[in-house]
Amino acid sequence: MINIEKTCFFIGNRHAPNTIREQLKEAIKKHITNYSVTTFIVGNYGNFDRMCMGVLRELKQQNKDIKLYLLAPYALIQKIEVPKGFVGTLYPDGLEFVPKSFAIVEANRYMIKNSDYLIACPSAVGNSRKIVEFAQRREKQGLIKITLL
Repeated sequence: MINIEKTCFFIGNRHAPNTIREQLKEAIKKHITNYSVTTFIVGNYGNFDRMCMGVLRELKQQNKDIKLYLLAPYALIQKIEVPKGFVGTLYPDGLEFVPKSFAIVEANRYMIKNSDYLIACPSAVGNSRKIVEFAQRREKQGLIKITLL
């Protein structure tokens, strides 16, 4: 039997309130148990990402089979430290050709194109909203499943 890993990515407002932490935790648990997600990829650039990292490390204690990766859009120009409990970093293919000012946006688009699931807490406006809108267009085509918090 072939084991095809299912991947979940996260997009969220860098100012996301800590009050969504329990909702985030329940969404991640659901992805592990109901959708058989084994690989989670998260950035490191705001409060939503920090919450995701904390919840993922906590759930990793109970779910040893899940793999955690840090999305690292600046890995070629800055040293990236792999967070405790994470397998490693992920640097999207082709990102070396993107201007630094667009690296995060392009890395996020890459992940939307290469993930099965997205857990999102976007802002009302801005890049996180635009990335979620991009993901929603892909969801209509059956290419990704989105959970909005």
